[in-house]
Amino acid sequence: MKIGLDILGGDFAPEATIQGAILAAKQLSEDQKIVLIGDQEIAKQQIEQAGENPAFFEYVHAPDHIGMGEHPTKAIAHKPESSIARGFQLLKEGVIDSFASAGNTGAMLVGAVLSVKTIPGVIRPAIATNVPKIKSGFGILLDVGANADCKPEMLPQFGLMGSLFSEYVYGIEKPTVGLVNIGEEEEKGNALTLAAYPLLKENQYINFVGNIEGRELFDEKADVMVCDGFVGNIILKLAESFYVLTRKKGFRDSFFDRFNYEQYGGSPILGVNAPVIIGHGISSPEAIKNMVLLGKDMIDSDIIERIKLAFN
Repeated sequence: MKIGLDILGGDFAPEATIQGAILAAKQLSEDQKIVLIGDQEIAKQQIEQAGENPAFFEYVHAPDHIGMGEHPTKAIAHKPESSIARGFQLLKEGVIDSFASAGNTGAMLVGAVLSVKTIPGVIRPAIATNVPKIKSGFGILLDVGANADCKPEMLPQFGLMGSLFSEYVYGIEKPTVGLVNIGEEEEKGNALTLAAYPLLKENQYINFVGNIEGRELFDEKADVMVCDGFVGNIILKLAESFYVLTRKKGFRDSFFDRFNYEQYGGSPILGVNAPVIIGHGISSPEAIKNMVLLGKDMIDSDIIERIKLAFN
């Protein structure tokens, strides 16, 4: 198993990404290798300075990087030696089994679609994120930013991909699926949710439980919650603020602690032909570590093949 990591992506790269890789490597077996993609000399130098053996990793030299503010499509096309472009090339060629980066989100989406491509039958890939539940564990929310505008037919596909991910990566048995909406009643909502509801209800491959209101996101009503990327991204950013606000107010709570993005590391892009994970731009070493380990779990679970079979 080879887990690809962009060491130049993120606000605190390469220090945070390399430190995170070192933490992750300590939890991997001998046949599980992290491939560091970026400036090879800097990587080896920093690993040695940390008192670790550079031989524990593999390296692919990519001296260029894509900045957070760059146009995704242009950057991928004009910077073939960037860490993100090289990472996707390696993923396409099968040199690495997964690829993760805390760099430019748009470039990660464009790179995934252009290189390993969308799984046949999937209309558009979606980005998924974890949502803590009050009692314990967490659910999955998607899409959280890949598709600001969605067609109704896309939401049942999100529900199916989220269900498979929840079951085979996170071990949730028979996950339930809810539609994020402004009311519980079937006739509530906007044009998208009104059209998507019957499609979700009729889909025999998911366990649909109806509409999910904002106040129900964190209870046990649904394991998988689907929405368009516009709504999902607003929910994601609001949820991320909970942990920061509790810290600013000076109190600790085990539930709100689980909103700390570092615990989950990154968000998978579901619907493409290989495991691809996007990390937060401000990712710390702990977040990078968990992003790498999520890549390992996605490979172990064979989740991509399971999604392919579902859409065959």
